[in-house]
Amino acid sequence: MTTTTLNIQGMTCGGCVNSVKRALANLPGVGQTDVSLEKGQATIEYDPAQVSPEQLKTAVVDAGYDVKA
Repeated sequence: MTTTTLNIQGMTCGGCVNSVKRALANLPGVGQTDVSLEKGQATIEYDPAQVSPEQLKTAVVDAGYDVKA
C-alpha cells in the first residue's frame, strides 16, 4: 500500500468530509482514508496496482471539491 495526501478546497462541514470519504472509498484499491476539515486534506492509503493518484483526484473533483497541487 502507498499513502498520499491531497489538499482539498471547498469543504465547509462534516457532511463535506463524509462526501469526500465516500467518493474515495468507492474506488477499488483504496484502504484507509483520513479526511481533515481543519487541514483541508485527505490522506489516502491505496494500492497503486488498482488505482492511480490521478483517479483519487478525479473522484474528489467529481464529488464537487477542488484539489490543489
